[in-house]
Parts: sequence; C-alpha cells; structure tokens
Amino acid sequence: MTVTLTPTAVRELERLRQKSQAKANGEIVRLGVTSGGCADWLYVLEFIQTPQPDDQITETAGLVIAVAADSVAKLTDLTLDYTEDLMGGAFRFHNPMAGQTCGCGLSFKLVDH
Repeated sequence: MTVTLTPTAVRELERLRQKSQAKANGEIVRLGVTSGGCADWLYVLEFIQTPQPDDQITETAGLVIAVAADSVAKLTDLTLDYTEDLMGGAFRFHNPMAGQTCGCGLSFKLVDH
C-alpha cells in the first residue's frame, strides 16, 4: 500500500491539522472510501485520534496516514494533491484504481478487470 502526498497536499494537511477543530479530532490523517457520490465510491479524508486496529499505517513527510483496511485495494498507489484556483482550493485524488472519475473529482468507479 503506497499513498503519496504532494508537497502542496502536505502543506494543506498541516494547515488543517493546526486548526482547532482538526486538533480536537486528532493528529492522524485517515483515508478511506465509502459507497456513494456521483460514481460508485466517494473518498473520505478525516483527522482521527486513534486508528482502527486493522488500518494500514504509514508515515510520510511527518504525517501519520491511516488507510482503512476495507479501502486499501481501492486506494493502491494513490497520490493526494492539493490545488487552488479561482474557485478555491481542493484536494485532488490521483487514483490508478479509478477507471472513471466524476467531474467533482471526489467519487470514482473502479477499473474493470
């Protein structure tokens, strides 16, 4: 399981982690997916205090990343980026397991095998 964070994603996650609400929720970044969204799967990104026992844990750029066990296969080799434009900023999920991505960029369908 590899999750890559771009430098801009690291900066934004650090900024969010420093906000009082994120600090109250936790220091660990947890990534996962849930069914729903415009396509089959919707990305979930949250700050937590304690990972689930079966989460896969990695550390990158000083951030502890927990990936939900039931999401590992859907997030293999994910790159998380953060970009800003005139409409504001947003995380971008570059997922090689996504065969189709919704226009919003937050939901996807898995690659057909």
